[in-house]
Amino acid sequence: MAINEKIPGDRFMEKFPGGEIILTKSEDLLKWAKGSSLWPLTFGLSCCAIEMMATGASRFDIDRIGSGVFRGSPRQCDVMIVAGTICVKMGDCLKKLYEQMPEPKYVIAMGNCAIGGGIFYHDTYSVVKGTEQLGVPVDVFVAGCPPRPENLLHGIMKLQEKIKHAKQRPSTTDQK
Repeated sequence: MAINEKIPGDRFMEKFPGGEIILTKSEDLLKWAKGSSLWPLTFGLSCCAIEMMATGASRFDIDRIGSGVFRGSPRQCDVMIVAGTICVKMGDCLKKLYEQMPEPKYVIAMGNCAIGGGIFYHDTYSVVKGTEQLGVPVDVFVAGCPPRPENLLHGIMKLQEKIKHAKQRPSTTDQK
């Protein structure tokens, strides 16, 4: 949600008659804040990474939906965009970075290779057949080879909707 975009009044807030007081549930306000300020982890692996970088450039401007603060450290991120082919040797690194991210954390699998191994899975032994094969749960799949920047923007907006309409998400540490 862009900074200048209004919060839907019917669902989240109601104005107090005759005043400038806004009433809302704190849970709805926190969900709106979480969804409107996603900080992605820079994790580009192959050709999809070029499209992810283009999404951050001025033509597509990922900042207008509140997700333009790409970070290099997993401790500062809440969404990992897995963009491209995951090789077996990179799998351990991906899992370690995911585990280092603070809760709540989300994953977007960008491109056919990150979703299911893509065209390379059948020709080589060194490609993982998708992000979920590593035990990393994926929240949004962005299909394409490689998907265009508009597709990634759409995927991020779908993740924002998912966050805003979600019930309390159990942490991954509670599941162990």
